[in-house]
Amino acid sequence: MNTPLKLAGFALGLVAVFAAAVGVGTAVGPVGPAAESSAGGHDMGTEAAGGHDEAGGHEATAPALPAGLTVSESGYTLDLGERSLPAGAATPVSFRVLGPDGDPVTQYDVDHEVDLHLIAVRRDLTGFQHVHPELGADGVWRTALALDPGAWRLFADFTPSALGEDLTLGADLAVPGDFAPAPLPAESLTAEVDGFTVVLTGELDPGRESELTLSVSRDGRPVTDLQPYLGAYGHLVVLRDGDLAYLHAHPVDEPGGAAPTPGPHVRFATTAPSAGDYRLFLDFKHDGVVRTAAFTVPAGAHEENHG
Repeated sequence: MNTPLKLAGFALGLVAVFAAAVGVGTAVGPVGPAAESSAGGHDMGTEAAGGHDEAGGHEATAPALPAGLTVSESGYTLDLGERSLPAGAATPVSFRVLGPDGDPVTQYDVDHEVDLHLIAVRRDLTGFQHVHPELGADGVWRTALALDPGAWRLFADFTPSALGEDLTLGADLAVPGDFAPAPLPAESLTAEVDGFTVVLTGELDPGRESELTLSVSRDGRPVTDLQPYLGAYGHLVVLRDGDLAYLHAHPVDEPGGAAPTPGPHVRFATTAPSAGDYRLFLDFKHDGVVRTAAFTVPAGAHEENHG
């Protein structure tokens, strides 16, 4: 083969390779930022876009993602003022919630008497705090937290008025200093706090709604005069050990549909997203003081492995 024919053949080969590469690129899609999920609220996750494949079947949908595992969802982002703060009994903390336009969100729907719940917990599931920051005219939320050294997770639980669906966004906060991670407390269905005894009955059933009852007593006597706290007789936060997947539950009606009573029993309905160990934190109010009772509860097959 002479030189001109060799060059022509080489050129045709390049064209064929380039065409094949373009075809592959079209098949897998462009390289760049993925489209933002439009899912929101406490549906516990997002789903892949629906449609049909070429064979006529339905595309598989992505499994639900528990709340609190991402810093951004549905175009909204939790933006901490500082990602590292000093330890202290009342360390100032500030953050913003940025909307799809990149500006701080200033309009929220009220949920249990407040615009936003902030949950702070150390990653070893100690140091739990449930506070309600104040929103400034500049769109910055401000509060104070009791922080000891360690890795912390902050959860902002809120409903942007423009979205109309509840979101829970999470971000990590580092607190420098001497730190020894605490082991997960042993499984227990009884908690003692400030002279109160709280007993938990019910089981977490992964993937299914479970009813949990928390019964409050003091000095062996049932407490029947719990006070409303943020419009309810109790607030229950459930966190999965390992990644701190987040659930926030409020009391449900009594059997027969009767309205919740001020004790001694406070009932909740919640769904654990998977088997594993969970840490439960119950906030309840009595004599003008809010107290927190904590429990470690296994769910599903994990419970059998521990038995």
